[in-house]
Amino acid sequence: MTGDVDVTSVLQGLEAPVAVVSAKQWEILFENGRFFQLFPPVGEGTDLLSTRIADLPAERVTDRLERGRTYALETTAVGAGTRQVPVRLTFRAARNDTIDVIVVEGQDTSKEQEIQYMLDSYSTLAERHARDLEKEKERVERLLLNLMPRSVLEELKDYGTTTPQRFDEASILMLDFVGFTSMAISHDPGTVITELNDIFSAFDRIVEMLNCERLKTIGDAYIAISGVPEPAPEHAHALARVALRMRRYLERRNTAHAQAWHARFGLSTGPVIGSLVGIQKYVYDLFGPGVNMAARMEAVSEPMRITVSPSSYALLRDDFVFTERGEFDIKGFGPQQLYFLEGEVGVRRT
Repeated sequence: MTGDVDVTSVLQGLEAPVAVVSAKQWEILFENGRFFQLFPPVGEGTDLLSTRIADLPAERVTDRLERGRTYALETTAVGAGTRQVPVRLTFRAARNDTIDVIVVEGQDTSKEQEIQYMLDSYSTLAERHARDLEKEKERVERLLLNLMPRSVLEELKDYGTTTPQRFDEASILMLDFVGFTSMAISHDPGTVITELNDIFSAFDRIVEMLNCERLKTIGDAYIAISGVPEPAPEHAHALARVALRMRRYLERRNTAHAQAWHARFGLSTGPVIGSLVGIQKYVYDLFGPGVNMAARMEAVSEPMRITVSPSSYALLRDDFVFTERGEFDIKGFGPQQLYFLEGEVGVRRT
């Protein structure tokens, strides 16, 4: 009939593959050119769809259609030449009371898969960038923690600025090395700096172990603090133990190395102001009497001795062993009775 011819012509002209098969034998009753191109007959039984499509789950499709549903199958067609074409086939039943024929409609999913591949690639790239960004963030944070305490860094991250804080009582330890300038000139600079870095790294571990903070290093000078910016009830005790362990580390190191390093230590307790200074290069620093007195203690100390101010001595005298040094006229503070810190009560020095 004319109407039938028109329908067939329309189906043949479609770019999408279309076929009609019998519901029982899966015999191909009709297929347009595109379907034939994608699923060409090969060998015997070429009029059976189950032969044309090797991965066709016939029983599963039939079961789904008998329950009044459609079935979608993702498969691969031959395409032009040897090129593989991804195709999505949709199976629908055409029936009245019982299944008569099955209509198979295909869709070339090449573009869809290309888009999905691009999305997956973008997602993978985005995840990689996110991981790289997180690693870079962690690296920057580690660098910043070398310049400021964690609580100051957190405040800077949250508010973009920090507020100067006054601490009525904090302890400061300062040390530098005897004859460092002449050592740097007379020895190989690379070797000297490498050894200094090793020593400061060991000092960092001691400071961290006793819950103190390294404030900064200036040349061969090392400054550690306790009670800033986080309150620490026994700040003086913690920093006294740091000083004793640093000295003990140097003594042991000097017995195993040709180049001996001797440090002067100064320990004091007093009020300070902590603040982040600088705009392009941040530095967390302390100002005030506590810092000034610690600097004076280091300046008047002796090689491998820990000189302690009266303020620190008052907090430590019941738990540590001291030797009186006598009275010194300290610039900006007047006459002061100073002490050498020798050790901790009940702890035998080895």
